Amino acid sequence: MAYVNIDTSYECIISIPNLLDAWQEFVRGKKQRKDVQEFSRHLMAHVLILYEELATKRYNHGGYHAFRINDPKPRDIHKAHVRDRLVHHALYRMLYPVFDRIFIADSYSCRIGKGTHKALQRFRQFAGKVSRNNTRTCWVLKCDIRKFFASIDHAVLFSILRARVSDEKTLALLANIIESFSSTEPGKGLPLGNLTSQLLVNVYMNEFDHFAKHTLKAKYYIRYADDFVILSNNREWLIELLPSIEEFLGTRLALSLHPKKVSIRTLASGVDFLGWVHFPRHRVLRTATKRRMKRTLREAGDADDSVRASYRGMLAHGNTFKLRQKLEL
Repeated sequence: MAYVNIDTSYECIISIPNLLDAWQEFVRGKKQRKDVQEFSRHLMAHVLILYEELATKRYNHGGYHAFRINDPKPRDIHKAHVRDRLVHHALYRMLYPVFDRIFIADSYSCRIGKGTHKALQRFRQFAGKVSRNNTRTCWVLKCDIRKFFASIDHAVLFSILRARVSDEKTLALLANIIESFSSTEPGKGLPLGNLTSQLLVNVYMNEFDHFAKHTLKAKYYIRYADDFVILSNNREWLIELLPSIEEFLGTRLALSLHPKKVSIRTLASGVDFLGWVHFPRHRVLRTATKRRMKRTLREAGDADDSVRASYRGMLAHGNTFKLRQKLEL
């Protein structure tokens, strides 16, 4: 979808045309779900009521349905009601293009034209440059944020948004959505199930992205959600970066690094990043990812060709010939 010359005022966000366009985007792939069907039966009536609440500032975000998935580790998902998710889409489709312009090129999570495969390609490109086509040692600092979504500080997030969004009514709507959820600690956390959360965590971590690029001068930096890497041929420099990284995350964003997921390794020894273990001339699928894939294929059986096609596409990005033969992909 192309975003060109979009009005981001509150009136435009809550307008009936935008709500209806947002509905068309939201409903894709969800038409068989009972709650979506119920909302759809009286779509215009629901949209008009929602518009009236938003226009008169009587709208209040509802609660969430909580459930757990394993992807691959257990994750708590919080799904909002259909009417609230429609508001998320209406807000997202207007604000995404505004914020996407300020994001760095090497932020890859939940962005149009980016994604996992582009991040993997960039990692390979950076590794080639740092190692000078595998003639020098390439060191990789890899970090992970501890309890990322659950640790997002509402006050810090809102201060970042206020610096970028001038419309007070839009800010109030954002606050309404942000404050509709707290994790284990009041004023902390964003729900994994919200579309707006995908944008808001990128807005949040954009502060660190610019710090890494412009203050730390980390030329070979890549971030995907809460995972980030910095490549260099100078191990000591990477070690020296860690205190500055921890201080910025702690003081500016109220975040901390996962103590068991910080490493500095040579590319030759294998670097685990985004489901793959990377080496100078190839990459192989992470063992846990292979196990999950085998389990999913076993549970899906021969009936679900879409699952097999999806895995074939993923495996095409690494050295997986033997694995594809074994799994008959």
